[in-house]
Amino acid sequence: MPVRPLKSIILAATALAALAPAAFAADYPERPVRILVSFPPGGSSDLVARLLSEQLGAALGQQFVVENKPGAAGTVAATELKNAEADGYTLMLSNLTPFNVAPTSFPDTPYDPVADFTHIGYIGAVHLGMFVSPELETPDMAAFVEKAKAEPGMLDYGSSGVGSWGHVVAVAYENEAGVELSHIPYKGSGPMRLDFRAGVIPVIFDAVPQNLPAVAEGTAIPLAVSSPQRLDTLSDTPTFTELGYDIVAENWLGISAPAGVDPDIVATLQDALATALATDEVVAQFETWGIVGGTMTSDEFTDYVAKGVAEWAPLVNQASE
Repeated sequence: MPVRPLKSIILAATALAALAPAAFAADYPERPVRILVSFPPGGSSDLVARLLSEQLGAALGQQFVVENKPGAAGTVAATELKNAEADGYTLMLSNLTPFNVAPTSFPDTPYDPVADFTHIGYIGAVHLGMFVSPELETPDMAAFVEKAKAEPGMLDYGSSGVGSWGHVVAVAYENEAGVELSHIPYKGSGPMRLDFRAGVIPVIFDAVPQNLPAVAEGTAIPLAVSSPQRLDTLSDTPTFTELGYDIVAENWLGISAPAGVDPDIVATLQDALATALATDEVVAQFETWGIVGGTMTSDEFTDYVAKGVAEWAPLVNQASE
């Protein structure tokens, strides 16, 4: 029996090793895929994740399972994502707070928001609104500012947590409006909205989509929105910039994975995500929720995340003072 030279054996083994990732990627996904959500059930991130999990599952013929991992301004979920295997079976519905806000709010955040992740694709964005209870009898911003200045520190406002985008925007608003409010942080926007609708807190800074039912039923009055232009879903509500405040903020949503995911798996997920975002169901639901959809390549999305860290740092530092 002829003996193959050692060099030939090494070359053959190297070739097989090079083919293995491609073969693995071609079979992806072979088992259920987790999508981590950094907030409790009921928030905009959770709703989007559950909608897209169905669509991604249909596109790829495998189950996509949503797992809520709230806590520490989203860093619990992001840290778990960073530490997961880079095999495409653990994803996250990434968003503003853990990737753009937390790294500045919490200097000991145990990950780099760019280097430690594969940012697969952008989904879209929701904008924030300032909502007040009708019981305050402040139907517009001018009336609210007058009341707040007359009662410094007496008006409570809620946010989805310390260091959340609601908290950061609220502090920016206080500074620009020259008012002093009292911050009541919650562990997620769901519990906050329950207290708001129950009259426990009179003001909230929160994502627009989940508050539209309260606006429709008259239990919430929107005073301003953080979008660059007025929103179709709240066309009568001015933007902060219209009112003279230099405040524009969006809570972006995307799909991210641990660093080092095979490019073929990334491409597979990007294609499935594009298919999902184009379905009539997703388009209609996004319109109802006030989510402004969009698409980016992985490189574009990565650059977007990096840019966001720099843009939010001054606001976050201001909120931490």
